[in-house]
Amino acid sequence: MNLKIGFIGQGWIGKNYADDFEKRGFVVTRYAMEKPYIDNRDAIAECDVVFIAVPTPTTPEGFDYSIIKEVLGLVGKDKIAVIKSTILPGTTGHLQELYPEIFVLNSPEFLTEATAAHDAANPARNIVGVPLGSPTYHEKAKLVMSVLPKAGYEKICSSVDAETIKYGRNVLGYVRVIFSNVLYDLSTDIGADWEVVKEAMSADPDTGPTYLNPIHKSGRGAGGHCFIKDFAAFVDFYEKNRPDDVLGLQVLKANEEKNNSLLIETKKDLDLLTGVYGKDILTRKNIE
Repeated sequence: MNLKIGFIGQGWIGKNYADDFEKRGFVVTRYAMEKPYIDNRDAIAECDVVFIAVPTPTTPEGFDYSIIKEVLGLVGKDKIAVIKSTILPGTTGHLQELYPEIFVLNSPEFLTEATAAHDAANPARNIVGVPLGSPTYHEKAKLVMSVLPKAGYEKICSSVDAETIKYGRNVLGYVRVIFSNVLYDLSTDIGADWEVVKEAMSADPDTGPTYLNPIHKSGRGAGGHCFIKDFAAFVDFYEKNRPDDVLGLQVLKANEEKNNSLLIETKKDLDLLTGVYGKDILTRKNIE
């Protein structure tokens, strides 16, 4: 089947996925606000499957998926839209209700920015979530799965499952970064050799080396374009859906507070931090 594949968004996620599809021989159309892709807006409607990788920021006003709502209108009738952007559980179903003339699916990405090209071509997991459990949607999900690079683990599930899997991955990574920082400080204070501790923990199959570098890139703490915004969105989502779980919320907010302190103390990703929480967070921490 000679499918036409579209990509909306050409940041580091959309670009690397589009590059991989082209290398594997697919006819690819890329649309983004930047040249030379901006002229491809109308061509997206001709694509059979359209992957959407656009920003879904968390701001002081909350989680924002307005860009996805805007660009879904570019997808042609009866075509498939596959959301790669990180969205809160339940969002795919809501978007499907807004756009009943297309099929809206969710397939979370698990790329790391530094190794995005390799990750896109060699996925450990492929998840495709459907908002409705009908045979038609299952067939659409199977079609999407068939065009993705083969992964060791592949799962078709509900879109709420897929959205929760993505947040589970990012939130767990965020918490692991914080614990690594806490353990690093303890090791330093008691005279333990952190490099020995980290090496031995990295060799443990139950932990591994991921997120065991307390000093990472420009400072300390869980930074980057995903962790800060996704954790803030998750905390807000958790509080709205489980308001009676006081202890659970305290755990999440304590992790958030600790991480923000690490970022501020080392001046790491302050632009991303203030984009999520507002500039007042720096004033509250007495940081200029």
